[in-house]
Amino acid sequence: MRLNRRGFIGAGIATAAALQAPVVLGAGKPRVVVIGGGAGGATAARYIAKDSDGAIDVTLVEPTRSYYTCFFSNLYIGGFRELSSIAHSYGKLASEYGVNVVHDWAIGIDRDARTVSLAGGAVLPYDRLILSPGIDFVDGAVPGWDVSQQNKMPHAYKAGSQTELLKAQIESMPEGGVFAMVAPPNPFRCPPGPYERVSMVAHLLKQINPTAKILIADPKEKFSKQALFEEGWQKHYSGMIDRLGPDFGGGNVTVNPDAMTINIDGAEEKVDVCNVIPAQKAGRICEIAGITEGNWAPVDGHSMQSRLDENIYVLGDATDQGDMPKSGFSANSQAKVAAMAVRGALTGSKVFPAKYSNTCWSLIGTDDGVKVGAAYEATDEKIASVSSFVSQTGEDAALRMQTYEESIGWYAGITSDMFG
Repeated sequence: MRLNRRGFIGAGIATAAALQAPVVLGAGKPRVVVIGGGAGGATAARYIAKDSDGAIDVTLVEPTRSYYTCFFSNLYIGGFRELSSIAHSYGKLASEYGVNVVHDWAIGIDRDARTVSLAGGAVLPYDRLILSPGIDFVDGAVPGWDVSQQNKMPHAYKAGSQTELLKAQIESMPEGGVFAMVAPPNPFRCPPGPYERVSMVAHLLKQINPTAKILIADPKEKFSKQALFEEGWQKHYSGMIDRLGPDFGGGNVTVNPDAMTINIDGAEEKVDVCNVIPAQKAGRICEIAGITEGNWAPVDGHSMQSRLDENIYVLGDATDQGDMPKSGFSANSQAKVAAMAVRGALTGSKVFPAKYSNTCWSLIGTDDGVKVGAAYEATDEKIASVSSFVSQTGEDAALRMQTYEESIGWYAGITSDMFG
């Protein structure tokens, strides 16, 4: 359902009014349903429940009982963390904040009736809906690969069993074997993520299989923190990593999971492990809801409200919002803005101007941490970057260690902010 000009103007007036006065909903509490329990959804559910002090009924729909963070999952591959250290449960959201946590799949959204249908048969009514489903993959993005092949050539871009599988495959590589990565085109979840992963794979191989090689097929001319990663690869893993960008066929790749081969611009390479990270799009529920344009869900940066439905808010990786990268930090930051906007619309509480921030840390080698980040403000067109920072090449070891330790503290902080 698209808004015509009259509907759009009316929706804008209604939205403005909603931010100034509570919605009249009869005798019952207003109901918020949140789909997706990651950095965006879990944070939004917790903040709405906590800050409304029980005035809003909050339901969180998330199929998994243990949530594995994609951020820091590469450190498990590199041997710096246990898998259990990135696993989190939803118990505190339920017991301490009163969030109704439902472990099920959302399979349908009726925007006119304002209901969510679950795979188990339940139908959840809502007054406001928050979608934070993360990513899905674009069909056919890497010829020869689809999700039915993910156990032969893992993506490991949804953390958990895929991460565990990829590490096990790396550890089983023959001596002097080849690890290949098919890197994704922009935009995608966690811009430095594939290159931190290469660093962590190299760190692991340097210990257990030092003559192994790493081959990256990359469709992008440049990537996040490129100078920092390339400096670190030369320092820690000299001669092990070879990246082929678009000038060398990195954008013309097919794979054969059965034969374990990768074809780069007509040249076929036999590999032992292949990490395929395909092109990405908003999680499927956004398409089902009809709130996507192209691969992503456009939102108003002032509130994270869908530009196609005033009763729906979208967070994190699934959004088309402007300058913010698709990261856990971004999703957490956006969730707090959306939670405030939703609470204001439903209870009449004060809504402050939106401000956002993001930092992405990456580990290149032992105690060799780097970061990039920015502060953002909302405009009528998008979320816009207003200041930024990035680690510099040539930094001393003490500063790099400090950056890594800072990331450890951030991880503890954000997961507490998400799950309580």
